[in-house]
Amino acid sequence: MTATATDLFQWSDSFNVHIQEVDEQHKVLVDLLNQLHRAIVERHGKATSQEILNQLADYTRTHFLLEESLMRVLHYPGLEIHKQQHEDLIKQIQELQRKIDEEGATITFELLHFLKMWLIQHINESDKRFGDFFAKSSHLQQYTTWNKEVEQTMKKKKWWWKFW
Repeated sequence: MTATATDLFQWSDSFNVHIQEVDEQHKVLVDLLNQLHRAIVERHGKATSQEILNQLADYTRTHFLLEESLMRVLHYPGLEIHKQQHEDLIKQIQELQRKIDEEGATITFELLHFLKMWLIQHINESDKRFGDFFAKSSHLQQYTTWNKEVEQTMKKKKWWWKFW
């Protein structure tokens, strides 16, 4: 992820929760937020901004499902509180999307700032708590071993389409 002058959110490794899939998805969320910011700053138009907001909302739901699934599998004691935080944000985004669609509202810098601050706080507090729990979990060794096996298999495997 390359930073630009019009980025709203500068990613740094200090945001890592040390669960590879979660960290990669966080970077995608940051990139989408930055795309939305650029679209507004560069005046790409309401339709473009709305399309990026919709992508951000859809990807956020996907990301939340991954986190909640991991928490459920690991019997994370903070799952319900974490899930409620996710649901609250989704409701706020849905209400914004409704206002844009039905009332002609626009995406403002205040909204972008809210999303940025929500994401920073959520990663640094809630997600890092889960990252710590994950790191201490007995499943971490299984996950790490599985991940290495998959990587080795991918390197060694001769895929059928390479023979054609």
